[in-house]
Amino acid sequence: MALLDRFLARAVKRGTLTVIHPDGDRRRFGAPDPDLPDVAIRFTDWAAERAILLDPGLGAGEMFMAGRLLIEAGDVWSLARLLKANNRWESGRRELKASRLRRAVNTVRLRLDRLNMERRARRNVAHHYDLDDRLYALFLDTDRQYSCAYFTDPASPLDQAQQDKLAHIAAKLAIRPGMRVLDIGCGWGGMALYLHQRLGADVLGVTLSAEQLKVARARAEAAGVADRVRFELIDYRRVTAEAFGGQFDRIVSVGMFEHVGPAHYRAFMTKCRDLLAPDGVMLLHTIGRLGGPGVTDAWTAKWIFPGGYNPALSEIIRAQEGLKLFLTDVEVLRLHYAWTIRHWYDRVQAHRDEIVALYDERFFRMWTFYLAGAAMAFELGGLVNYQLQFARSRDALPVTRDYMIEGERALRGDPPTA
Repeated sequence: MALLDRFLARAVKRGTLTVIHPDGDRRRFGAPDPDLPDVAIRFTDWAAERAILLDPGLGAGEMFMAGRLLIEAGDVWSLARLLKANNRWESGRRELKASRLRRAVNTVRLRLDRLNMERRARRNVAHHYDLDDRLYALFLDTDRQYSCAYFTDPASPLDQAQQDKLAHIAAKLAIRPGMRVLDIGCGWGGMALYLHQRLGADVLGVTLSAEQLKVARARAEAAGVADRVRFELIDYRRVTAEAFGGQFDRIVSVGMFEHVGPAHYRAFMTKCRDLLAPDGVMLLHTIGRLGGPGVTDAWTAKWIFPGGYNPALSEIIRAQEGLKLFLTDVEVLRLHYAWTIRHWYDRVQAHRDEIVALYDERFFRMWTFYLAGAAMAFELGGLVNYQLQFARSRDALPVTRDYMIEGERALRGDPPTA
């Protein structure tokens, strides 16, 4: 029995995985399960198998990208689901991990990579967010929200779920007309425009992506609100109250904290505290890991988000301790991102030809591997989304959560409860 066969015999117990080796030999692992797909894969050469044995996550992704791991039955989504279902986070199994030596080497390298000093941070952001703008238009919602949606119903369309996400966050910010808001990591401007249009806020959005900045500014101009909703290409560390008209009443950051890096969490939280007015409020929305601190998987760090890291809740809390910020609310979104990414994956598959024309077949395989793996990390793995609310003053917000619920219903246009 090949070494890979022994590895898969341990790793796959539920559902069936058929492996076709380069010499044509076929091996089947697991047992039929009505909740899991039957998947068959084929390797074009023995070196591809060795790459997976050395580091399963990195090797599988790179061999799939290179066309040396082929899926004969099923697709990359079903392969990812089959493997992750046999290695659920809560089970504590580690069958799909690299060897102890490889993990140690990866840990050192990845912890160095996430030292996101300003020049490296700009380069890392460009690697992912400065891709051809047409790519994002093909799979995101019409507002280009590239972060976890909020599904009041799992069957909600993506556009509705993303608008509900904006309402969910805006309600937690308790914004009044004329308030000044800082949006750190503003993306294509959707949140900033929403906060102005729905709540009358004056918003400054900051980003390190030149492509996102271009789109965000064009949207503000088209809406006739560029005097009230501004966007700047600037690192959050360079934002000062003096340069932008004083402290901010509110700060919001959605999907940006994953790029800060643990070495800079304290600086991030200190900067936010200093930028907040005495009665200011901040809402931080970030992907997070269950359990304690860890490292980003090697494939994602290399190919998708260099320098990226999803924090443990303890790391965020530790970063704000002693800064005289009140932690006023914490919410954990468990399955919402899995549902969001399913929409993205389906849209990417529907636009396969356009994406291959923009880039190539290898890029398309990389992108689908990224989306399938990410979705399974939220559905079956150790990732969630955290929303943390902070305030400078204990009196800045009501002492119950009723205002959030009422504000969200009003923004969504729901009828009041009896």
